[in-house]
Amino acid sequence: MAGPLVVAVALGLVLFPWVLLVAAGWAAATAVALVAVPRVRWAIHRWEATDTAIYSRSGLFWEEWRAAPLSRVQTVDKTRGPLQRQFGLATVVVTTASSSGAVRISALDAAQAEEMVDRLTLLAEDDQRDAT
Repeated sequence: MAGPLVVAVALGLVLFPWVLLVAAGWAAATAVALVAVPRVRWAIHRWEATDTAIYSRSGLFWEEWRAAPLSRVQTVDKTRGPLQRQFGLATVVVTTASSSGAVRISALDAAQAEEMVDRLTLLAEDDQRDAT
């Protein structure tokens, strides 16, 4: 990301002084995004896993709140993309018998995600066994 900025500054000094303004704007926007985006994402995503259900809330303008009872849980999976593996993160995907789709809890510590998958799987199995 710094390479294009250096090129833009060099071109601005030599050929087009207005390119410096564009480069300065780009740098300012990048700095704001690096600070603001993680804070906003942290503020708008919440989740909780209890012994009876999984709750998640997300959304900035249109908030979505979901509760998935463990009695409706079909599968509990952990996924990790290349970027998540690099930073030691994972996503827990809880598939339910719901038309709304799976409940996704993103950007968890990989060890915490593994513990959550194991715990929710055992709780869902116990809940299903008790129902029969």
